[in-house]
Amino acid sequence: QVQLLESGGGPVQAGGSQRLACAASGRIFDRSAIGWFRQAPGKPREDGELVAEITSDNITSYTHSVEGRFTISRGDQKDSAFLQMNNLTPADSAVYYCNLHTTSPSEVAYVYWGQGTQVTVSS
Repeated sequence: QVQLLESGGGPVQAGGSQRLACAASGRIFDRSAIGWFRQAPGKPREDGELVAEITSDNITSYTHSVEGRFTISRGDQKDSAFLQMNNLTPADSAVYYCNLHTTSPSEVAYVYWGQGTQVTVSS
C-alpha cells in the first residue's frame, strides 16, 4: 500500500505564490509518475483537472493554463515532488490532490491519492 502525504496550500492573494509538497511511501515500482489534480470542493477528485505531472524519467507535463507559472520538480527523497505555483489567480483556487500512479513489471497499474489541500486565491 502506498500513502501520499501532502503539505502546503492555504489562502493567498492574487499574484502570490504557493508551494505544495507530496511525499510517497510504500511500494512504488520503477515506472511511476507523480503530480497534482485540482478540483472544486465537494466534487470527485477523479474528475478533476491534471495540473502537472513528473514521471520517473523526469518528464514533466502541465495543463495549458498553468504553463510558465507552475513548476513541478522531484524532491531529494525518492518519490516526492513539489509544485511551485507562481502568479496565482482566483481561477487557480481549488482543492489540489497529489496523485501517484505506478505500473508493475507485469503491467498492472496502481493509482493513489493524497488527502487534498485547499488553495484559495483572493483578488
